[in-house]
Amino acid sequence: MRIMILGICCTLAGCEALALTALGIGASTGVSHSLSGITYRTFSEPIPRVRGASLKALQRMQIKVASTGKIDNGESIKANASDREINIELEALSPNTTRMRVTASSGLFRDSATATEIIIQTERYL
Repeated sequence: MRIMILGICCTLAGCEALALTALGIGASTGVSHSLSGITYRTFSEPIPRVRGASLKALQRMQIKVASTGKIDNGESIKANASDREINIELEALSPNTTRMRVTASSGLFRDSATATEIIIQTERYL
């Protein structure tokens, strides 16, 4: 029994280092990640500017926009790339502040690297 508990503790200790590394990478780019694979970034820009920059970023990355629409307190963009479904939500925190939430899903898996790159490219256009 002790050996099994020790094995579990050693396995969990390895996850901590990986999580801290991922947190450090996200913090260095100004992009936040949640444990569920959702990527966030807040911009000091109004929604229309962030939407335009997001659409330019998707175009540059050759990701096809499937639809756009309104959501509570903001807008959404749905796109497709290869086998991934990309959802972008833009939420107005104030007239000049927009929170961008990006998920890139492939079946049950979330691709936070693609979501992060979309945010980075959007920031370049702003």
